[in-house]
Amino acid sequence: MALKEQEAVEIDVSWVRAQFPSLAQTVNGQPAVFLDGPGGTQVPQRVINAISDYLEHDNANTGGAYATSRRTDVMIAEARGAIADFLGCNADEIVFGPNMTSLTFAMSRAIGRELKTGDEIVVTHLDHDANVSPWKALEERGLVIRMAEIHEEDCTLDMDDLARQINGHTKLVAVGYASNAVGTINDVKKVVQLAHQQGAMTYIDAVHYAPHGPIDVRSLDCDFLACSTYKFFGPHMGVLYGKREHLKQLQPYKVRANTNSIPNCWEWGTLNHECIAGIKACVEYLSDLGRRVSPSVSGRRQAILAAFDAIHKHERALMELLIGGLQQIRGLKIYGITDPKQFDRRCPTLAVRINGHTPLQLATKLGERGFFTWDGNYYALNLTERLDVEKAGGFLRIGLAHYNTREEVERLLAALREIVKD
Repeated sequence: MALKEQEAVEIDVSWVRAQFPSLAQTVNGQPAVFLDGPGGTQVPQRVINAISDYLEHDNANTGGAYATSRRTDVMIAEARGAIADFLGCNADEIVFGPNMTSLTFAMSRAIGRELKTGDEIVVTHLDHDANVSPWKALEERGLVIRMAEIHEEDCTLDMDDLARQINGHTKLVAVGYASNAVGTINDVKKVVQLAHQQGAMTYIDAVHYAPHGPIDVRSLDCDFLACSTYKFFGPHMGVLYGKREHLKQLQPYKVRANTNSIPNCWEWGTLNHECIAGIKACVEYLSDLGRRVSPSVSGRRQAILAAFDAIHKHERALMELLIGGLQQIRGLKIYGITDPKQFDRRCPTLAVRINGHTPLQLATKLGERGFFTWDGNYYALNLTERLDVEKAGGFLRIGLAHYNTREEVERLLAALREIVKD
């Protein structure tokens, strides 16, 4: 499902940046430019405060007959409700965990115990390995793992090949909402439809899409969807949505003392309570942003949607500026969609290579100038191997977020031009 152009009031970038204290840093006398969002975004001050306040005033385990424990119970319930509004589901369908990868391994084991030799799971060459390896691990149980191909010229998912891979033996299709390496947005709703036509479940990795566009699990009709809050302005934790009927029917691996009630039966041991307090704060930041750009919205869910309307508009303008500038740099290749008519099918995350410069060399030289970018494969290992860049250092990844500015993009382009001349 691609992002859509929608009318929205422009983001007040000054207000946005004032929420993120880390953006004020400098490197070698230059303002730091955070283009590393795909590896983890920065967090607003309210998230920092929420974590600190919890540890100062409410630090306790759950289920106790005393004040701090009861306040912890309330806080977790409120955070579950906030994420439910973020994803468009019910609070009892939200599972917290250390990260998306851990949650996906837990779910793959639970699903795997229900499957038999010869059953099939479909994954893709475009995905982060966290939505590939947990499913491939089930090969040891006799399951067959099929991999859907991509179109190399623009790094988009080959939907015809995906459809061919799904058949009556398919029990689950695992696909990313958006590529964390090249930014491609997949037609997830169509993927879900193809899977359901064959009676298969779907597992959506929305980690990379979550900071860039609205998620509506009811509209998608996906069976599971996982994301990580540290990718959308929150603390280092993971979130899993599961349809209520699946969470009730499947049997998690857990300790006996843990409840059998959902969603708690899927949460192993004591959770990271202080970070859960931060999760609620990051969702509230997004809803406050939505109310600033659209004061007439009612309810947190509508405010979140308004925020993403404005975020998309802002990021789209920055992405157009960045891609246009990169295309003018000698020897530079962009991997992924570069046709402006297709920009609704990509996030503002760019993977590039420049002749004569390894990704690590580029990231290092940019880092010395205050630009924070990533080099390597970003765990999208199947993609870097498929495109034959893994042995050559992968990509240089440039990731825009809504707290970035036109001035930062222009400075980055100038820095890259200077590096290429060296």
